[in-house]
Amino acid sequence: MAQRLRKALAKRTKDEVLDVLVELAEEDRVILRRLAAQMELEAPPQELAAATRQAIADATDFDERDINRNFSYDYEAYGEVRRNLSRLIDLGGLDLAMELSLELMKQGSYQVEMSDEGLMTQDIEECLRVVLQALKKCDLPPDEVVAWCAGMIKSDRVGCICDQDLEALRNHFKALRSQ
Repeated sequence: MAQRLRKALAKRTKDEVLDVLVELAEEDRVILRRLAAQMELEAPPQELAAATRQAIADATDFDERDINRNFSYDYEAYGEVRRNLSRLIDLGGLDLAMELSLELMKQGSYQVEMSDEGLMTQDIEECLRVVLQALKKCDLPPDEVVAWCAGMIKSDRVGCICDQDLEALRNHFKALRSQ
């Protein structure tokens, strides 16, 4: 089937193939996500934030009937969240990345809590570590980072997602605040 598709696409003009790809991407977020990752699409911070919110929703979505089971989840959406948080930080949007990571903690820890073994915990932590690493090097006021850490810890419904990293970061910035 793939070989026949390749032959049929080769007979089309570049514009026709592009139109089909864009149409498919508009209809299916999974396809859009894969194309965006492969093509390294550039987007302004607000558009990137909206795409990240959607990726968080996709990544943390689950069927309530599957509570206390090892349900499947969209790990590719977690990959998009991680990439987008990194891009936002690179674009100078650390504050936006912090806000989005708080949303991820709330929704992601709920997903972990509702699953049997919390298999997505590592995916969530990989996303959050992007922001944690940026915060270690940032020049934000210590009170702001301490408050963010406290919010993250409070939002963690299972009490174990990046808990040591968050506590270490909070203690580091508390010490800076005391100086």
